[in-house]
Amino acid sequence: MKRFLIFLLITSIVSFSSCGPSSRMGDASTKLVQALLLTDEQIIDYTKEFVEKTDKENTIATGNDAYATRMTRIAGNINNKDGINIKVYKTKEVNAFACADGSVRVFSGLMDIMTDVEVLGVIGHEIGHVKSKHTKEAFRMALGVSAARDVIASAGATVALLTDSVLGDIGEAFLNARYSQRQEYEADDYGYNFLKSNNANPWAMALSFQRIKTLEESSGTAKSGAIMQLFSTHPDLNSRIKRMADRATADGYKRP
Repeated sequence: MKRFLIFLLITSIVSFSSCGPSSRMGDASTKLVQALLLTDEQIIDYTKEFVEKTDKENTIATGNDAYATRMTRIAGNINNKDGINIKVYKTKEVNAFACADGSVRVFSGLMDIMTDVEVLGVIGHEIGHVKSKHTKEAFRMALGVSAARDVIASAGATVALLTDSVLGDIGEAFLNARYSQRQEYEADDYGYNFLKSNNANPWAMALSFQRIKTLEESSGTAKSGAIMQLFSTHPDLNSRIKRMADRATADGYKRP
């Protein structure tokens, strides 16, 4: 439903822009249509460019760095295999993300508050988004929203003001709300099975979410941007904690 509504919005914008004289508008319209029609291979190419840019903008833990050493211990047997490459960004932010090309980036701030097994569960969750092709759809949607904003901004000062104050906010919401509840649950399930396949206690899925919940509560109602980025648009944490805990208990695993 969300994709259909965005498609209608984009179609309307393209139709409107085709009537205007601005060449910039025409270019933006083309960009928007192309975003909708990109193949999976093209999405991966765009994603690689994004990852390269993001890697350059962050300090990556390498060599004998404590975070690099710990990540090798946690995920050394899966890193750089089956298209997955994992790196640690040295920052106090509590975050992690994955991209369609198989890149998984874990922030050191997240590693600081989680055990090795819990970090592995988060990695499994992010890989789940990749394997289920959620990341491809999210990136395609992000490109479409970005292009739509270009089209609207090209229409003139009045429309550009509307874009910045209203449509820009809507676009940011779409960009941040990358995954549906169904997709998040699918990734949670992947992470759960991922832990089992790596001989780890899948209770770690519930416990990793519990740590985030505790962090949110300790920071008050005004969540930090880092926490918001990773978890604010996901399904309710209480539901996810219970869902993973119930499954682990039913499977006969004991809470650590």
